[in-house]
Parts: sequence; C-alpha cells; structure tokens
Amino acid sequence: MIMSRPDPSVAVRALKSAAPYIRMYKNKVFVIKAGGAVFSDEISTRGLIEQVAILHQVGIKTVLVHGGGPQLDSLQASLGIDTRMVNGRRVTDQKSIDVTSMVLNGLINTRILGICRELDIEAIGLSGVDAGLIRAHKRPPVPVSAGSSETVDYGLVGDIDSVNTMVIEKLLADGLMPVVSPLSADSNGTLLNINADTVAAAIGGALAAEKLVLCTGAPGILERVGDPRSVISFTDIQGLKRLRDQGSLKDGMLPKALAIENAIRGGVRRVHVITYKSADSLLAEIFTNEGTGTLVVADLKALSPAEQQSAAANA
Repeated sequence: MIMSRPDPSVAVRALKSAAPYIRMYKNKVFVIKAGGAVFSDEISTRGLIEQVAILHQVGIKTVLVHGGGPQLDSLQASLGIDTRMVNGRRVTDQKSIDVTSMVLNGLINTRILGICRELDIEAIGLSGVDAGLIRAHKRPPVPVSAGSSETVDYGLVGDIDSVNTMVIEKLLADGLMPVVSPLSADSNGTLLNINADTVAAAIGGALAAEKLVLCTGAPGILERVGDPRSVISFTDIQGLKRLRDQGSLKDGMLPKALAIENAIRGGVRRVHVITYKSADSLLAEIFTNEGTGTLVVADLKALSPAEQQSAAANA
C-alpha cells in the first residue's frame, strides 16, 4: 500500500499568517465573555474552550467570563419560578438568586473548569464574591425607558462600584486563567446578580485590556434586526448610538451595547462581537485582519490604514 503525506503548506501558511498577531498580543490581556447558550451542549462548549486554550497557550493573558441565562431559565421553569426580563435584563428575587448561584457558580463554572483540566489549562474558577473581586450595590428602581414615569425594580441585581484587579492580576502573573462567574455581593454580603456582559466590560476596563470579545448567538451586531446578512464589520461609539436610535439594537443586544461603550470608555482598546456558532470564529477574529464579526472602537478614524481599507470594502 502506498501512503502519501498530506500537504503541509496550508498549515505552514496559517502559522506564518498568525505569527505577527501572536507577537503583537503576547502578554496582553484579553477578556472573553461567553453567554450561557455557548454551554448548552458539549460540542459548542468544547469548541470555544479549545480556542480560548490556544490564546492562553501562546502567551495571551486570558480572562474568561461566562453567563448562564438559558440554563437558569430551564432550572427556574422546572422549579416553578417565573422568569421576567425587562430591556434584556433579568429581574431577580430571592428564589431566583439561589438558583442563579447554583447555575453560575456550580453547574457552568465547574463544567468549564473540567474541560480546562482536560486541555491542560491551569484555570481557576471564581465569582465576583471571591476576595471582593466585584464590589457592587443593589440597583435602585429605574425608569423602564428614557423619559418614562414607569419604573422597574430589578430586585437582587447589582450595579458595579469597583473591580479589585489585584485578584485577577495575581492569577495572571502566576500563569493561571481566571474563569469568572458574574455573581457578586454588596458590603453586607447579600448576593447580587449582575449581567455577565457588564462584568466582563468592567473587568476589561479595570485591567485596561487589549481586547474584550463577546461570544454570542448572533453573527455580530446587525444593521437590520433578524437579518444575519446585515452584520456590521466595523463601528464606533457614535455608530452604536445611531443603531440604538434607529431601533437596530433589541433585547439582549441593548445591555451588550451599553457594556461595549463602558468598556471602551473604561480603557479597553477594542471590543469584538462574534458568534460561537461558526467554527473557530474566535481564532479567526483575533488572528486575521478580516475577522468574522463586529469590531467596535472608540473612533473609526483611529483604525490602521489596512483596517480602514477593509472597513470600506465591507461597508
């Protein structure tokens, strides 16, 4: 039997293409946020963690923040607890906060750590409660929408006061990868649920991260709601405002847009919105100039000439 060797040129070209990005990002901090839908099945979970592992292994200081919305909805339904969402944010009562702790700190965080162990990643699971990582206070009742007299009380939901970066910096300095659940607590130890996008943005800003990557079910930020072909390749804070004003940002994308703005204003250089549903989308977004989803910066004029050319071609 005659055996032929596979052509190694494709792999070699890929390595050569990725090498400049590896040099550029080595020892830089990336915050990766993955929504709970990513962890709904083993294939998508493993697919994402394998990509995160590569970032970690090439010397990028990676922080993984996770959500757990679908799993929380499912468990609450099985326990007879209603789920209420307002403007893409979850209302959390005492029963819900107990279930939230079970799902985020228990089920999902531990599942991620198990895969990290298999992939030889030295990962540490923690929540915003650990060592005062996320200091927060209970959100007071707020208007349902701008200018509205109707208010909503989100219950045991927190607004972030500060991030104790020393906790994460020590772990990163020791070569460990933090896997963060967004649950936190106030100064009295009362548990508070915080949107995972908000936590990821706050951590990214506090660490002055090079990148914040939001992995979601959508292919990116869409110009037309429900039309996956209308993915916006590049935009800035002013562009996000335009999309919000014209009604292109709906439901879960509303808190994401706010988190993106806060992250950039807080010191994150670039924010990426990508889909976990596309194979190797995280690596393609990081290690190619074309990317796969939406890149958001403070001002499009600050992009490099090559990126501006690519932006014009994709506009």
